[in-house]
Amino acid sequence: MRFNRETFFTQYRAAFGPLSQDQVDGLSALLDAIELDADATDVRQIAYMLATTKHECADTWQPITERGSRDYFNKYEPGTPIGRNLGNRLRGDGYRFRGRGFVQLTGRPNYQKMAEICGADLVGTPELALDGALAYRIMASGFRDGTFTGRRLSRYINADACDYRNARQCINRLDQADRIAGYARSFETILRHAEEPGKESSV
Repeated sequence: MRFNRETFFTQYRAAFGPLSQDQVDGLSALLDAIELDADATDVRQIAYMLATTKHECADTWQPITERGSRDYFNKYEPGTPIGRNLGNRLRGDGYRFRGRGFVQLTGRPNYQKMAEICGADLVGTPELALDGALAYRIMASGFRDGTFTGRRLSRYINADACDYRNARQCINRLDQADRIAGYARSFETILRHAEEPGKESSV
């Protein structure tokens, strides 16, 4: 699946407003990754991934690190309610395994799981989750295989349904679900205008 960049960015600016060069670069790299992904075949699912990235990365269109002082991440430490839920087990895990990437990969077990899936030492070097190509693989796996919450994107967006609101449960329950659903509807329109039928990505 290929998308005409000029059309995409024209439509994007009409829907969301102006872009900086850093944002253009980030979006272009993300579209490149999507085009090279042989499993990215549903415009609506792609629209939802873009909508999630827009929200999770605060409109930067770059993989980012969760914001906050070191003390802020004490709430993720072992023994705290959030830390227990995340599965953090060693002192310092809260800060070490704070959110990173396009979808804010968080918690030791999630880094370990993605390390095994992607073949990268995300436990030894958590900052690898900020690499654009790896950040995309993490996001795609989370949505496609239900790696984050046990819920796959295909449960909500498939041949019979398109539930952008509840698709948020693939990542973070229904936090900001309506906002992200609105983004997804806009991206679906943008992508349908920009799609170049019959053109396949080359590796």
